[in-house]
Amino acid sequence: MDFLEVIVTRRSIRKYKNDPIPEDKLNKVLEAARIAPSWSNMQCWRYVVVKDNSTKKALADVLPSGNPVKKAFIQAPIIIAGCADPERSGYIDSQRIGDKQWHILDLGISMQQLVLAATNEGLGTCWVCWFSEKAVKDILGVPANIEVVALTPLGYPDEEPKSKRRKSIEEIVYYEQYGHSE
Repeated sequence: MDFLEVIVTRRSIRKYKNDPIPEDKLNKVLEAARIAPSWSNMQCWRYVVVKDNSTKKALADVLPSGNPVKKAFIQAPIIIAGCADPERSGYIDSQRIGDKQWHILDLGISMQQLVLAATNEGLGTCWVCWFSEKAVKDILGVPANIEVVALTPLGYPDEEPKSKRRKSIEEIVYYEQYGHSE
């Protein structure tokens, strides 16, 4: 696919076929996440790939009841947890730079590359950030100092969601100062 086509066609998928994902496709998706840029090239992210059905069910069970992706966690052949080490982003000489959570930005860039690569491979994903982090950490054995920032099912889509309206360039871009149109 052309790169812009990948971006335009990516959708949040909430229904999956249970067809297995070939290792070469999974590796391409993970490689895209691995090579993402990061603060001072610290690469603060770590990924947990979950294929075990009982673990996927346990993860689905800790999503809030209103989370529309709950069923997808059981349907999809893989769940990926995106984790980040806050101490490996946003620091210079052991001093935190400002009060931004740089590790979340770094993980976000890496995850975005992962979801776009998945789209390019004909796979679906859905960013999930509404979950009990403590429960997910317990299920996956994530150390206390590492944050679980996002989860995504990964699999072949069993739906074709329609595109949603996006704001126009004029609605989101200002020139020289906030609020100033061309």
